[in-house]
Formats: sequence, structure tokens, C-alpha cells
Amino acid sequence: MNTTRKLAQAALCAFALSALPALPALAAETAWITVGDGAWRLLAPQAEGARVLSTRDVAVNVPVQRGSPALTQAHERVHAVQLDADWLPLLSHEVHEKLRRCGGFVRHESAAEALAVLHRLQGTATPALAPSYTLDDAAQVTPMLPLLQESRILSTIQTLSDFQNRLYNSAHGVAASDWLFQHWKQLSAGRSWMRVSQVAHAGWPQKSVKLRIAGNGNAAETVVLGAHLDSISGNASAEVRAPGADDDASGVAALTEIIRVMADSSYRPRRSIEFIAYAAEEVGLRGSQQIAKQYQRQAKPVVGVLQLDMTAFQGDLTDLWIFTDFTNAAQNQFVAELAASYLPQLSVGYDRCGYACSDHASWTGRGFAASFPFESSDATYNRAIHTDRDTTATFGNQALHALKFTQLGLAYAVELGSD
Repeated sequence: MNTTRKLAQAALCAFALSALPALPALAAETAWITVGDGAWRLLAPQAEGARVLSTRDVAVNVPVQRGSPALTQAHERVHAVQLDADWLPLLSHEVHEKLRRCGGFVRHESAAEALAVLHRLQGTATPALAPSYTLDDAAQVTPMLPLLQESRILSTIQTLSDFQNRLYNSAHGVAASDWLFQHWKQLSAGRSWMRVSQVAHAGWPQKSVKLRIAGNGNAAETVVLGAHLDSISGNASAEVRAPGADDDASGVAALTEIIRVMADSSYRPRRSIEFIAYAAEEVGLRGSQQIAKQYQRQAKPVVGVLQLDMTAFQGDLTDLWIFTDFTNAAQNQFVAELAASYLPQLSVGYDRCGYACSDHASWTGRGFAASFPFESSDATYNRAIHTDRDTTATFGNQALHALKFTQLGLAYAVELGSD
């Protein structure tokens, strides 16, 4: 082990003493990632042995200024990199602390997969399946919106945040997945057109949870709404406290409340609708990566994907923010029209969040149309995330802001679920 590696490990041990991610003493297995340029620049000087396999400048839509609906085209440099997996906790921490954003990288199962996703990022402007975005289902959307309850959303957030953590590789994370699986089964009991399952993943014990509402007329086409189940804090040890109330119990709670109202209303879409609580988002979008890859291999006709990740903390006066980079422009416009039609009292802003800031990037990288409405601008989001302070107290022990995204998610599912 050379001097550079020893110094890097010594520094990381010091981080661990302050509850920051620490590098194990021994090298882990090889990992392959796609990573945004800003994130890679933070890690590259320290990541001994890392090798850039390929680099692409990816065209993205960005607001001409933060908040503006007027967009311009920019380019973000994305790299495919091979490195030791033991550097990834530091990468995640550095992105959060220094770039003031989440994620920043996607972990892949092979070099070939990383290179394929990197290549595909330059060709995702027009997904293979482009649905009509005409709003024509108010008769079903409007009666269901008042049935969504803020108190139930808050209750689900609190239950999930009461777990010690929801780490993808901990017993607590497994227990959280099991609880959600049983809860969704209870909500959908007696509805034969609703089926709940757990999705096992190679490489870690926490399972994703999925509820599928079978379409009545065009069941092959699928609408996906997602949030991530896992949480992370500090050095990510098995007993660390990581409540993850906003990040992302709030998104899972939104999915849960939509499921409850659809079940109670005996709602039957024409297209199938899937609600997915992804495992292992915080460590490179691994759960959504495996699911999106499977859907791509099966040529599954996914009409659209909506990601709800952090919905409860209102960081500024604008109600709903839509991230325009690494998402689908046509579907983003549809999401904005949903808000204008069904939630006209709410304001909408536009921002960018960089490469792989949440699970929508897994779908975008596979050629599916994805959108990511967010709780605040990228400059004003909840800074308590990834700490033991990410509790309901950071958003006033209420879920009124999260209710807005729950309403938006229901309108999205119903309008896109009818063809």
C-alpha cells in the first residue's frame, strides 16, 4: 500500500470519528459507475486506481434562470468510471456536503452496462413510447383528490422514520421493507386487480416493494410512480440513526396514500399502474437500476415514470419545483399542466439538480420518459437529510407540503393511466 493510499485512509478514519463515511481498511470489490463531472472532480484526486472508461457531454434542458419555465440547452459531462467500491461512501458524502445535492452517481453491474447507459444518455430525448398528454379524465381525478389525507401521510412518514434506519444492507432496512409490504397488502386487500410483491435484489438484503394495479383494457402499458425506501446517515453503520423522514419516507408516504384512496375508490385504470418503493437508492440508485434494466430487457411498454423523492420540506415560497435536466421535456410539461389544472392555487418553478440526483435517472438512462417534481429549488432543499436530524420536526410535524405532491401524483397516475 503506497503513501497516497495510507494518507487517504488516515483522513477517512478521521471522518469516521465525526460520523462521516469512512473507507474500510481493505479494498472492496470493483465497482462501475456513471458519474457527473462535478462529483467526479471531488473524488478523482483521492480515488487511487480509479479509471475513466469513457466520457460524454450530454445535452440537458435547464432554466434560463432558476424558477423560469423558459429553458435553454446546456451540456453536462458524465463519465463511466471503474474504481474500488470502498470509495463510494466518500463520494456520496462529498456530493452532499460540497455540491449541496444528492446522489451524483449511478452504480452499475459491469463496465459494459455503465458504457451502454452513458451512450444511451445521448439518445433519450424521444422515448419509444410517447403517449397523449391531453387532460381528459377530470371526472375520475377530481372526486379522489379530497380523499387524500394529510394526517395519514404524516402517520406513514412517522412510522417509517421510527425505524432505527432503513439502510439497504441492515436488518432495519429489511424490516422496513417487510412492514411496507404488509401495509400495502392491507390497503389493497379484497381488490383482485391489485397485487403487492417484494423485489429481491442481487447484492444486498433489503427488497424493493411494488404494488401493481392491473389495467382494464390496455394492461400491457404501464405507468410507474416511485420513491425510495432506504435512508442513510453518517458512516452508514448498521446501528446508525437515520430516520429519513423527508428523504424519502415522505415520497413513500405519498405513494401509500394514493394507493389507499385508489383502493377505497375501487379505481380501475385502463393502463396498468405500478407504485415502487426502491431499495438502495442512497448508494448509487441500485434498486431502481436493476428494475429499470429488467423492464428494458423485457421491452416492457412503460408510458411514463414519476419520481417522488423529498416532498415534505418547503424551502421557499414556490410550491412545486420541476427538475428539467435528465428528465423528459414533454412529460415535464404534462406535469406542469396537471398542477395548473388540478392544483391551480400552487406555484410551479423550474430548476436543475445534476446527474443522478434520484431514481428518475435510472429510467432516463434506459430510455424511458421520467419526471422529478421536488419540494424546493436545488438551493433551498432540506439540509437535515443524511443526518439523524431528518425527522418530522424539520417540516413542523405536519405533511401539508407533502400533500401537494400526493395530489399531483394521483392526478398523474389517473390521467396517464387512462389512454
